[in-house]
Amino acid sequence: MAVDLSMSVLVVDDYSTMIRIIRNLLKQLGFEHIDDASDGSAALEKMRVKKYGLVISDWNMEPMTGYDLLKEVRADPNLSQTPFIMITAESKTENVIAAKRAGVNNYIVKPFNAATLKTKIDAVFPDHVAA
Repeated sequence: MAVDLSMSVLVVDDYSTMIRIIRNLLKQLGFEHIDDASDGSAALEKMRVKKYGLVISDWNMEPMTGYDLLKEVRADPNLSQTPFIMITAESKTENVIAAKRAGVNNYIVKPFNAATLKTKIDAVFPDHVAA
């Protein structure tokens, strides 16, 4: 994997079980620094305090959705370059288009496995070559 495995990753989901699953998949892929947040507003607070190399966020959350989080991140000059992967149970074309327009780097439809996650992460960092 050509991705920097030492970077901090923020996993955002309102289901603790999903956070645990994604955290375990990231660990299988070799990531060591994984934080989590239970919704978009909690994620934003963390992102304003700590720099993350990647955000992996669920779409459907309350009170702030992953889509709203994405729009906030892209609108903030300090956060706008943060790589962002959206996860959703819905593969509706209009959602994918909306997320792309809002600046998402990649999109994963549940259910998914470590291989899918690795492929999606690798696609976000195509120019990153390990030293």
